[in-house]
Amino acid sequence: MADVVVVGAGFAGLSAARELVRLGHDVVVVEGRDRVGGRSYTVTLAGAPVDLGGTFVGPAQDAVLALAAELGCEWVPTYGHGKNLIRWRGRVRSYRSTIPRLSIVELLDVSRIQWRFDRISRKVSVAEPWTSPLAADLDAVSLDQWLRSVHAGASTRDLMAIMARVTWGCEPDAVSMLHAVRYVKAAGGLGRMLDVEGGAQQDRFPAGTQQIAVRMAEALGERVVLDAPVHRIQRHPDGGLTVATGRGDFTARAVVVAIPPEHRGGIEFDPPLPKEHQELTRHWPQGHLSKAYAAYDRPFWRDNGCSGEALSDEGPVFITFDVSPGDTGPGILLGFTDARMFDPLPSEERREVALAGFAALFGEAASNPLDYLDHCWGTEQFAPGGPTAAVPPGSWTAYGRWLRSPVDTIFWAGTETADEWTGFLDGAVRSGVRAAAEAHRELTARR
Repeated sequence: MADVVVVGAGFAGLSAARELVRLGHDVVVVEGRDRVGGRSYTVTLAGAPVDLGGTFVGPAQDAVLALAAELGCEWVPTYGHGKNLIRWRGRVRSYRSTIPRLSIVELLDVSRIQWRFDRISRKVSVAEPWTSPLAADLDAVSLDQWLRSVHAGASTRDLMAIMARVTWGCEPDAVSMLHAVRYVKAAGGLGRMLDVEGGAQQDRFPAGTQQIAVRMAEALGERVVLDAPVHRIQRHPDGGLTVATGRGDFTARAVVVAIPPEHRGGIEFDPPLPKEHQELTRHWPQGHLSKAYAAYDRPFWRDNGCSGEALSDEGPVFITFDVSPGDTGPGILLGFTDARMFDPLPSEERREVALAGFAALFGEAASNPLDYLDHCWGTEQFAPGGPTAAVPPGSWTAYGRWLRSPVDTIFWAGTETADEWTGFLDGAVRSGVRAAAEAHRELTARR
């Protein structure tokens, strides 16, 4: 019997496991996929590593950066020299700041909404958002409804829609305003969450983010069991637990479940989880977000003074970044795509529309790449969906207090449960360490 079985070998699960090992516990990690990393997944395009999942890190993401440094994983600044582009209302324009160049009226409106957003966030607790005096009102409406209630202009609403798509993988009408406020506050504000320089997109790992998970798993050795999807978690009268997987049963004194809340519903719990936990699973859906990459012999857009960063109000590619390994080549463009219109297409059509989106921003040269690939996260067998949960109205006030509340000796991890950098790799690391500490305290108390 192990002390703890950890379900999921993403950043949260592996961080929990290594912390539990450090605390002296016997640990087993079970993972349904044939790889570690979860929503961090690095592959090769034109000979260069690219991240199909989590890609960027920022200067305030201390947990993941400390982990990367400990494991010898180097990071570099995201390329950001030159002008950014925006495809807006049928025209392509350039700008050099976080907020695109709009009319003075539009800029004033964006600033007004950002001010109101930040002001509201001061009254919302990240740890217990349902306790805020504004919680009921904020959770009763979507982000879109709130924007309309404060008379946000069309351009402001469209910009916030781009933010919602890349952040939660949904439209503004699908996410609770309370969730939006809490999420942004957990990232240190809208500016820090959206910025490249000084923000969450400032740096990236040239060898990819998955290397961090791989090195964690290597240190854990045979404790990590792949191709072991969890079917059932049974709690016994004596306090022990049995975790039934595709590769046999594992017994333990405690379990850390490190998968997205929605996917807890794919596991049979015996006895069943309390009703509140079951309802939370149904009311904490994953968003939907996909990625497209195109590689060229060199980053030709730099010749025109372009940074490679761009926004578009036309899909399916709505935001891009330059993730080229250097000036000489290959040149690599990353595009985030709207999964609703992108994922149902056959592979050749996905390629065609993604390249058309790149070409609309960077010119006809973008239509003829050396190499191309995309990844539709909604089609994944395990934990399908976007980077994090798109929590709808009514969910936080009704079920939020159960998000990480233990059930006997079952503990919950995953970036969705973090109080800092929720939805990011950093939040995943923090959540794993927190869940490990909770399990350690409980096991120590029961000795």
